[in-house]
Parts: sequence; C-alpha cells; structure tokens
Amino acid sequence: MEANTVEVRELHKTYGATVAVDDLSFTVGPGQVTGFVGPNGAGKSTTMRVILGLDAPDGGSALVGGRRYRDLGTPLREVGALLDAGAIHPGRRARDHLLWMAQYNGLPARRVDEVLEQVGLTQVARRRAGGFSLGMRQRLGIAGALLGDPPVLLFDEPVNGLDPEGIVWIRGLLRSLAAEGRAVLVSSHLMGELEDTADHLIVIGRGRLVADTTVRELVAAASADRVVVRTAHRTQAMTALANAGATVAATDHDRLTVTGLTSEYVIKVLNQHALPFTEVAAHRASLEEAYMELTRDAVEFATYTRPLEA
Repeated sequence: MEANTVEVRELHKTYGATVAVDDLSFTVGPGQVTGFVGPNGAGKSTTMRVILGLDAPDGGSALVGGRRYRDLGTPLREVGALLDAGAIHPGRRARDHLLWMAQYNGLPARRVDEVLEQVGLTQVARRRAGGFSLGMRQRLGIAGALLGDPPVLLFDEPVNGLDPEGIVWIRGLLRSLAAEGRAVLVSSHLMGELEDTADHLIVIGRGRLVADTTVRELVAAASADRVVVRTAHRTQAMTALANAGATVAATDHDRLTVTGLTSEYVIKVLNQHALPFTEVAAHRASLEEAYMELTRDAVEFATYTRPLEA
C-alpha cells in the first residue's frame, strides 16, 4: 500500500451496548480531498480516532500506509491530524507548543517557523494559546498537523471558527495539499464547503457505509430527471403535470420540482393547458440536497417538516 493512503476494512467498534462503527470499509486515496460526512452519531469521530490509534477497534482494521498507527516509526512524519482545536494548553505560547511537538518528533526548529507562516500565525507566534480566538486555534492545530510534512492528513471540522477570509484560505490549503499527492480526509457537516473543496465523499450513517462516490456523481444522481418550474398558477400546473404522469412537489409559492418528465414535455403540458410560466429548467441539486436525500433514513434524530400546501 502507498504511504499516502488510508485503508479502513470491516471496522467495528462498540461502546457498551452502543454500536459506533459497524463493518465499515473505505479507502482514502492520494491526490484528492475526501469528504467524510454523516449525521450526528454516525461514527465519524470514532472512525478517525481509531485511525489515529486513540481508540482500539473491536474488529477489522484501520491502516495508514499499510500499518496501524501504533506501528508507525515516526507518526507525525506519516500522518497529521486536527481533531480538537481546543486541545492546546492555554498557557503555552503558540511557537513553544509547536517547538515541543517538533523536538519530541525529531523535527528541526525551522519547520516550526515554516508552518506558522503557512497558516498565517507568524505575527502572533509568541502569544499564549489561551488568548486565541477559535479560528486562530484552528490555524494552530492545522500547523501542528502539517509540522511533519506528512503524506496523510485528517481534519475534523477544520472550518469551525474561521472568518470568511479564513474559509477561503482553508479551501485553497486543502486543495493544494491534495494536489501535492497527499491523502486528505476532511470530516465536516458543512456540505457547501465540501461541495467547493472535496473530490470524493465517504457517507456513513449509524456506523455503516451509505455511499462511497465522487461529489460530481452524487450531485448528478440527485439532479437526475428533475425539472424546476416557476409559475403563478401553481395549483393548476401541479394538477396538469401530475395527470401527465409526473411526480410534483411545491417548493415555494411559485416554484415546483417535477420528476418523471423532460423539460420539453413539461413545456408541452403547460402550453396545452394554457398555463403561463416564467421558468422551466433542469434541476441541479446542491450537495446538501443530495446528502439529505441519501441519509434520510440514517439520521438518529429527525424533525417533522410540514409539507407546503398546494
């Protein structure tokens, strides 16, 4: 197995009577950003903790470059991770925190200054972490993950606390790290961020694999065979299109989503019934829509949403 690869195979982990991860298998390959998503309680954090040797699996394996984390000779040089930006002693200065990590892992002090510059913290390197904002602590955690220049990187919610400028920065950083041939696994609940950043998606629910696919394929599948219609005559249009064999849902006071008919046939039906419209277009689902549809049956807690009335 290549050094810049994470392989999870038939992973199983329980806490008492709770099954956190259930026969989970996937691969994080080099040269791409892989999004790791799922509802709360799906098992994402547990899986990442097992990969990093913080929890022991009850069955299966989680390997980095073909080896368990505990068998890596120089872990920081082989896998970097940010799981909790708050896991930094508040009294320690930012540079000293990274120097301690570098010395413990046999890394030169110059590497500390390189990563501080890379994450934009050079000017505050001698400030204590306790005075940092959440966004600054995120950047410091990312600096720690990059310190050993590892081929594999794991980030849990790296956008948390970042301002708009920081969000643009982290997008570019993740893509650049993948472009260098690294394997980058990003756990996030912000689908909009992953839509702009990730190439691949691992979707899990209740500890099991729901999907292992590219972002493009998932969005295309959710967009397939759907047409958006805007008309002031919503009720009449819904009736006419349903009678023509479509499945129709009202998504706004003048907007319908039509499944089962092509755009051309929708226009034909509306014209036949003399129903004016302002838009008929193929629907492109967002990654969030695709994700919600995919995980609808995998959420542990769900709220009831009253459908729009015709």
